Amino acid sequence: MLTVELINKLDRGRGIQYLLDEACKIFGNPIVMFDTDYSLIAYTNVVTDDPIWNEIVTTGTFCFETQLFFANECFTDDVANAEKLAVLKSNKLKYDRVLGNIFNRDNIKVANIVMVECNRALNEDEFASFETLADLITGEVCKDSFYIAYGENHQSEIIKLLIEQNIENKIFYSSQVQILYDGFKSNLYLAVVGNIQKDMLNHYMKLLRQRKRMFKYGIYSNHILMIMSTDYETFSIKRDLNSLVQLFEQENIFVGISNRFENLFELQKHYSEAVNALKKGMNANADQQIFLYDGKS
Repeated sequence: MLTVELINKLDRGRGIQYLLDEACKIFGNPIVMFDTDYSLIAYTNVVTDDPIWNEIVTTGTFCFETQLFFANECFTDDVANAEKLAVLKSNKLKYDRVLGNIFNRDNIKVANIVMVECNRALNEDEFASFETLADLITGEVCKDSFYIAYGENHQSEIIKLLIEQNIENKIFYSSQVQILYDGFKSNLYLAVVGNIQKDMLNHYMKLLRQRKRMFKYGIYSNHILMIMSTDYETFSIKRDLNSLVQLFEQENIFVGISNRFENLFELQKHYSEAVNALKKGMNANADQQIFLYDGKS
């Protein structure tokens, strides 16, 4: 596959714009990169009559109507569920396009690259080349502290949004919420981590990330929140938090854990359960650090 060989020969370490420009020459089509908030990051300087391309390169984002179009055409779900690549086709698009997911060092999805097939359609072999390009750009992103912080902050903001129920259109926000499902099993639990001074929250969240990278983290109401996933319908402190128990005991940190759930749009309910478990456990003055919700008020 010639294009795979060509893509692999691109110089690493020369930045995102270089990779996009060189890949554009190889594929013969324009390529754009934007973050998970649909904010423009970089694009190739190619003139095309594709209206969606022209929208983002001139305004720096997609308007609400365009984002709703993506959701209604199931592009949002296709992209969210794709491991790396998604092919976007619709009779309402002027041109088909291929999209690649970009991840930061912590394997948090932070951006997408999209190639518009306005000059030529890709053949099957070239999809592997585009996946290689996405891997190269992910390699650039992984070195960048901005994307590490962006991924962490974005997760935290989504968690806050779900807890506060500031969601008017679930279809519109499905791509944002889907980021929290990445790498997860169907059995979810929410942990509220308390008894931490406000100025130490980020410090302890960093420690927790180092031990459990696959959990999803946020800070809300002076607590650290952890969305956890397991293979089991019953949560086991020893099995599922084995690498954190000693830290909680040493630092005198307390944790409340919700009932099992699957739907992140119900996070507000399970946040209340975890807070209830935390408060009851701490008030009981029991000789333990981690408390499971018992279903009682």
